[in-house]
Amino acid sequence: MLEYKPSDCLPCAEELPDSDDTPVDNELQDLIPSLLKAVMALLWEKRWDWFFGVDMAIYYHAKEPAIVPDGFLSLGVQRFIEEDLRLSYVVWEEQVVPMLVLEVVSHKRRGEYSSKKEIYRDMGVLYYLVYNPLRRRKAPLEVYKLVDGEYKLQFGNPVWLAEIGLGIGRERGTYQGINREWLYWYDEQGRRILTPEEQIDKERQRVQLLEERLRSLGVDPDSL
Repeated sequence: MLEYKPSDCLPCAEELPDSDDTPVDNELQDLIPSLLKAVMALLWEKRWDWFFGVDMAIYYHAKEPAIVPDGFLSLGVQRFIEEDLRLSYVVWEEQVVPMLVLEVVSHKRRGEYSSKKEIYRDMGVLYYLVYNPLRRRKAPLEVYKLVDGEYKLQFGNPVWLAEIGLGIGRERGTYQGINREWLYWYDEQGRRILTPEEQIDKERQRVQLLEERLRSLGVDPDSL
């Protein structure tokens, strides 16, 4: 006797559009989540139980259109699915709802404080983040946590996300040569996790100091 599974009747990722064909409104909507993803990829390089999507369609209900956040994080899923990677994120295939969703507000509002917030709440997304670089009558970063079916605003900078094991906050820095305020990951002590660029620069400085110390001792580092 065959076992009936409702998910067997639902479309798979290959059968669904991988985009809503709506371009991002500005560069920040791509760069800000991309920076978070790059830092996480370095920090969690040996972990394979997470996925961070940037401008990727999320299908959460077979009868509803996809929603495309600027960034989202899922834990407890495969980091990579074969060499062609994910076409989209299909909740009924992954069996895991994203734990964190990020929306970056542009001049053209897209329901970040209303309709999208309600959708993510109904999906069961634990953390909903709205970053508003325009700062017009809104806080630059709002972090909401789902508590008893409703989003509760969390306070602090950074905000500790216990279920993820990281904090998130805003700070001025340089990424891809651009100096401005960015969103970063933080450890439990509130220390910012370095970006890949900063890690490379830190290692370069360490090597330079070592070479200078060797030369002060009369040793040519190039001869080693």
